Amino acid sequence: MDMLADIFTEPDPIDSDTLANLGPLRRLAGTWEGQRGVDVNPKADGPERKNYYERIVMEPIDPQTNGPQLFYGLRYHVHINTREEEIAFHDQVGYWLWEPATKLILQTLAIPRGQIAIAAGHAEPDATKLILQAERGRTDYGICSTTFLEQAFRTDAYRIEVDFNSDGTWSYVSDVTLQVKGRDAPFQHIDRNKLTKIAEADLNPWAKLVRDKQKTAS
Repeated sequence: MDMLADIFTEPDPIDSDTLANLGPLRRLAGTWEGQRGVDVNPKADGPERKNYYERIVMEPIDPQTNGPQLFYGLRYHVHINTREEEIAFHDQVGYWLWEPATKLILQTLAIPRGQIAIAAGHAEPDATKLILQAERGRTDYGICSTTFLEQAFRTDAYRIEVDFNSDGTWSYVSDVTLQVKGRDAPFQHIDRNKLTKIAEADLNPWAKLVRDKQKTAS
C-alpha cells in the first residue's frame, strides 16, 4: 500500500487494545529490574567500567496515527544507579513503537544531558531479537545533541540489540560510537544488562475505557 497516495485518511476501524497489537514489543511490556548492568565509558585516563542497577517501566499507550500510518507502542522510563553514587547514573525516557503494516520498530530516546535520537529497525511479530540503529546527520532516524556534546563527545551512531530469552527475561547491548575531542579513534561506549520482570503492564487508557464499558453493560 502506498501511504503517500492519501496522507490524510486514518485507518478505520482501529483496535483499541495496544497490548494485543504490539508485535515483538509485547515482551517488553511491564516493569523490569536488572542487577548486573555493565557500562564502559570514556575518561581522561582511559576507559572506565562501572556496574549498575537498572529499573525500566514500559507502559502501553493508545494507538497513534499519522494519517494512514498506525503505531502501537510503549512509553518507557529507564533509571540507573551505581553502588558508588546516590544520584542517578543515567535517566532516559521515550517510546518503543511498532507499525504492524510495515513491521517497522522505532525507539525514541531523550536523556537529560541534552540529547535525543530515533532508532529504527524491522522485525517479525514473533522475533526473538531486535536490532535498531540511528546515525548522526540523518533527518529521519538520527541523533541530535547540544553544542558541547557535538564538540566534546560527538555521537556518530547508536545501535541497540535486544534478545528475548526463553525464561521470560530480556537482554540488551547498547553500542554508542563517540568521537571524543582530542582522540583519533572513535570510542565504543557499551552498556549491557539482563532484565527480569517484577510487574505486569496494565491496559492502555482507551482499552481500559472499553473494558469498563463492557463491565457496565454486563
